[in-house]
Amino acid sequence: MAEGFWGRIGGRGHPGAKEFVVTFSDAEWRRKLSPAQHHVLREHGTERAGSSPLDKEYGAGLYHCAGCGQPLFTSDTKFNSGTGWPSFWAPLDGAVETETDRSFFTTRTEVHCSRCGGHLGHVFDDGPQPTGQRYCMNGVSLDFHGGEKPPQDMARETSEPGP
Repeated sequence: MAEGFWGRIGGRGHPGAKEFVVTFSDAEWRRKLSPAQHHVLREHGTERAGSSPLDKEYGAGLYHCAGCGQPLFTSDTKFNSGTGWPSFWAPLDGAVETETDRSFFTTRTEVHCSRCGGHLGHVFDDGPQPTGQRYCMNGVSLDFHGGEKPPQDMARETSEPGP
């Protein structure tokens, strides 16, 4: 997976060492995705704040990975973070994975799709309860399916009882 210029100079790692269920060559990803989707999902890019119509989408439904179609977030976990990017307080169970992102000479927590490894955005600890987390996602990395309900085997992470 390409890291992009800023990722290389900033010491950016990526989930390239892991084998994902959905894999394509770079040429296949380029045919499958729009240039903007490829830049974000495969090169760890970021779309301009406020550029995605999904930031203001508040209908009921599911948000899927634009790369592989895996359900990621339910609309009932979406909130207006005021950042200009679609934000959620919890993903569906097992839908995303995280890793340390050291790009731009800072440390953040990257969020990627657990099925294809596509870069979705970052998670921060300044979100609303019940999790206190803000999954700040690039809208171009998401595909909204209005009216769709989550699969029964993918409960939100917060539905599990604590230790």
